[in-house]
Amino acid sequence: MSNAEKKAGRNEVRDTIVVVIEALLIAILFRTFLFQPFSIPTASMQNTLMIGDYFVANKFVWGYGPYSFPFPVPFNGRIMGREPNRGDIAVFHNITNEDYIKRVIGLPGDRIQMKEGRLYINGTMVEREEIGKAQDTDSNMQTVPVTLYRETLPNGVTHVIQEISDDQPLDNTAEYVVPAGHYFMMGDNRDRSADSRVLSQVGYVPSSALIGKAEARFFSIKDNIPPWQIWQWPANVRWDRMFQSVNQ
Repeated sequence: MSNAEKKAGRNEVRDTIVVVIEALLIAILFRTFLFQPFSIPTASMQNTLMIGDYFVANKFVWGYGPYSFPFPVPFNGRIMGREPNRGDIAVFHNITNEDYIKRVIGLPGDRIQMKEGRLYINGTMVEREEIGKAQDTDSNMQTVPVTLYRETLPNGVTHVIQEISDDQPLDNTAEYVVPAGHYFMMGDNRDRSADSRVLSQVGYVPSSALIGKAEARFFSIKDNIPPWQIWQWPANVRWDRMFQSVNQ
């Protein structure tokens, strides 16, 4: 092999390494500042987000806080971006040191209460309309019948919730007053969600804990089957849930 051929080979290897490093840096920057993938391991947001759904969260729409990055950054508050709207689906870092996903129900200063299974915001009962019946299976494979409702929040945002009944443990609560700089989160699977109604487990979520706004599903598979098990796809992938808004 001539010196020219050896030099060309070294240049080709060097160029390949540079391309790989550049691709990795772009992927890291994309995940850190723009969109981050998450999966759903529990039933608390069904049927909006099912166990085994994979989705991306928009990290720049609400700006950046300490938990927006791969490792917590020691600063208070948020920089850039806007505040969440009522009805947005939020990924946030919980007091249990886990990432949770729930819907923003209460904004700073709001009064939130559950009475006989009905949601009240600032003293007004939130409208809901029954739209059907279904079966709900949680991560322990326990299945119960549920009623589906279309709920309309005060700002006009509509979404589907499901209830086992209107007399479950979190269906009658004291009135919660959301502190400044905090949000009240609830799961769409109202009777199978540990959320802001449980102050010791979730409670009021500070804006600094927000990670991103859930936007689009890109994959969905039954029973939390690992996506790399491609041989399981034909019978278990939910093709009809892929590449959709999280609210569809």
